[in-house]
Amino acid sequence: MRLPAGVRFIERDWLSSNMVLVAEPDGGATLIDTGYVKHSALAVALVEHALGQVGAQRLSRILNTHLHSDHCGGNAALVSRFGCEVLVPAGSFDDVQRWDTQALSYDGTAQRCARFEAGGVLVPGESITMGEVPWQIYSAPGHDPKSLVFYCAPHRLLVSADVLWKNGFGVIFPELVGESGFAEQAEMLDLIARLDVDTVLPGHGPAFADPNTVVETARRRLASLRADPVRNARYAMKVMIKYLLLDVEEIEEVVLAERVAGASVLRSAAELLELSVGAAFDWAVDELVAQGALRRLNRRLFNV
Repeated sequence: MRLPAGVRFIERDWLSSNMVLVAEPDGGATLIDTGYVKHSALAVALVEHALGQVGAQRLSRILNTHLHSDHCGGNAALVSRFGCEVLVPAGSFDDVQRWDTQALSYDGTAQRCARFEAGGVLVPGESITMGEVPWQIYSAPGHDPKSLVFYCAPHRLLVSADVLWKNGFGVIFPELVGESGFAEQAEMLDLIARLDVDTVLPGHGPAFADPNTVVETARRRLASLRADPVRNARYAMKVMIKYLLLDVEEIEEVVLAERVAGASVLRSAAELLELSVGAAFDWAVDELVAQGALRRLNRRLFNV
């Protein structure tokens, strides 16, 4: 898939979000999202390689689509290496400055993120110049109320974060805590369908063309979740537990159960399932083992 000169799409595994690097005319470069903290050294190496590919001398700034741990976990390491500025969604700026790990979701999901500082904000409705062309900033609630996507009309490119992947979209987290998210996700899919997009650079999975076909598939999936919100809770339980195993790789089952018991997002999902958090954990682990996503041996869980 051909991208404009100076733009690099860096696809990563599912623990870390993808990254998009855009060369700037002054020899610097802009990076969108940075992955999970476990792989922050790899993020630095990948950026160094991509800078050489586009002929840039340095990384000058980071833009975060949203501040879930898998999208900003490399921020601190990249700032340490390059001295670059970090711009975050305006709605998350104060949370970052206070380093409110509950508001930033790290406590609620039992995930990790290295602390970083933000130097500026990304405001929905405004545009930002990357690679000498304007990129429109759109608010993208649904998966996360403060999330953003970036659209470049001149290149017909969309950085879709977790709003749209080739095979779906991110967990609709607000619905787990009794807030609206399905309607907002539907509006985002409608927005993408209206935009003149040739190529989508998603937060996870491969880049893809023909987004209208993918949008229609996503609409059908969203309709099934709206018809039965318990499906969203089941999906969230399994995704969050699998994600923790991607991070730790192996762990005693009882230790992981204790971590999950203290995570508010997982407790909320369990309540929607009308189960205790312990029972919901047991159900999700059994499902993941049966599906071959985890392996259980001698009361330990292993990522597959």
